[in-house]
This record gives sequence, C-alpha cells and structure tokens, in this order.
Amino acid sequence: MSDENVAQPIELLTFKLGDQEYSLDIMSVREIRGWTKATPMPLAPSFMRGVINLRGTVLPVIDLAERLGLPKCGQNNRNVIIVVKHEGQMTGLLVDAVSDIVSLEAGDMQNPPDTGVRDGLSVIKSLTLIDDRMIRVLDLALVVTKAESDAA
Repeated sequence: MSDENVAQPIELLTFKLGDQEYSLDIMSVREIRGWTKATPMPLAPSFMRGVINLRGTVLPVIDLAERLGLPKCGQNNRNVIIVVKHEGQMTGLLVDAVSDIVSLEAGDMQNPPDTGVRDGLSVIKSLTLIDDRMIRVLDLALVVTKAESDAA
C-alpha cells in the first residue's frame, strides 16, 4: 500500500473559553505563552486587546471569547496567549486555559449544522467528540483575518 493512501492524523490543540472547549490545528500554532498585559490601541475593535512585544515583534492580541461573541476572557494567571500564524501574519489569541493536544482521524470530524450564522459562514470548521466532550474546531481563516490583525 502506498503512503499517499494512508490518511494522516490531524493534531489539534484544545483550549477553554469559559466552560466551552475549542481547538485549532496544531500546525498553525507557533507558541503558547502566559498572559502579558497588552497595550491598547485607539479605535481598535472591542475584541482587540491591544499589542504585546514578542521578542522584538509587535504582536496583536485578540480576546478570542469576545471575538466569538462569548463573554470576555477574565484576566487571571491561568490565561494564556496562543500565538498563531495564518498567511504569514502572527496573532495572539487570548484564551482561558490550554487543555491538551489530541490526534484524530479525518473521519472523527463532523461538519457543523447550518445555524444561519453570518450568512451561513460559521467560524466552526468541524465538530468532534472526545471523551463525551463536544470540541469545536475553529476555522482560523475566519477567526483571524488580516484586516482585523492590522486593526491593532
């Protein structure tokens, strides 16, 4: 059997926003760091916490909960910033806590139901069950757009 016919497992980083669990493709994650107070930027969207200095690079930080229409992330020592890279742009995503790294097969993922959100454009790419927990897999392209990252 050739290697191209063998489906590669999908690795996801799972994290919490309030009492809900979400995940991102681990390949888009560059690092996970503790919460650092962000410098607010004028006229930025409300979900944009501001910018931080990441080893000499100015990194925009999005409150992911607020970006998804959930209550804002509370600020405590368990908060983390997940640094992601999408289309060459680095962005920090503020979350309540990182949970785990899981490996799944493509068949373990299910398409989300059509909820009519944003003209049918949902930020949820797929859903999966892990130990009876419903995990939402985010579509990073819809969560972090270049225009919103530049708003910081």
